Amino acid sequence: MKESVLRFDCEGESLVGILAEPAAEVPSAEVGVLIIVGGPQYRVGSHRQFTLLARDLAQQGYPALRFDYRSMGDSPGEARDFLGVDADIRCAIDALLAARPGLRRVVLWGLCDAASAALLYLDATHDARVAGVALLNPWVRSAATLAQTHVKHYYWRRLREKAFWLKLLKGGVGMKALTTLTRNLKLARGARTSQSGPRSYQDRMADGLRSFAGPVLLVLSGDDYTAREFRLHAEASTAWTGLLTGPTLTLNELQTADHTFSTLADQAEQSRLCLAWLKSSC
Repeated sequence: MKESVLRFDCEGESLVGILAEPAAEVPSAEVGVLIIVGGPQYRVGSHRQFTLLARDLAQQGYPALRFDYRSMGDSPGEARDFLGVDADIRCAIDALLAARPGLRRVVLWGLCDAASAALLYLDATHDARVAGVALLNPWVRSAATLAQTHVKHYYWRRLREKAFWLKLLKGGVGMKALTTLTRNLKLARGARTSQSGPRSYQDRMADGLRSFAGPVLLVLSGDDYTAREFRLHAEASTAWTGLLTGPTLTLNELQTADHTFSTLADQAEQSRLCLAWLKSSC
């Protein structure tokens, strides 16, 4: 494979990306991969995970572009987060297709709030050039979902421990801890209560996924609160009903993996899953 710097314009700002391409002797696919970066982060990724993924993809024939959206890494512009990068994603797709004329469509790949950004982009644009989406530990956090996750995966476990009750009886559990538990229980109940008003970004993500007819890869880490929040929200929210069991969605759970797949084994496995899905579905 080979790599080169790819600069492209987005609403008057010059964005910086790195394009990984198959070597001349490697047959190139008609589908490329756009690696969307979650923030605050830049195109290399934690422990070089985006670099390693892009190189793996290119070696198997899939051109891959990882880039800094405006205000991140080497790309200038006003500060923004995943809620405001639709234009950046669109311009990156334009740049990838222009750099590789043999490509017909692209797959959007995102971890954490970059996965959320991919779904928000689909909801906003319904871009027909998107062949598929790969979502890893999508971000759906709110005060209510975080509290719900803590209640289920921390407090519920603690309440079943004998040591907790002995500590409580001896005064080892202070009022602050009990107040925190009470507040989280109230917030967790709120996560299951429907509210009127403008669509939340979580509901927009669900609408983006529901409206997308192409293949979807969902990878959830077993050792990650963000993944647990996502699953709890998807199970409790009316907007997400049925989306994780749809015929076009492939769900993989890596029980040993943390949020960023920080071990070499987990990084290699998530890359393998992505490649296998690309070959079979896209």
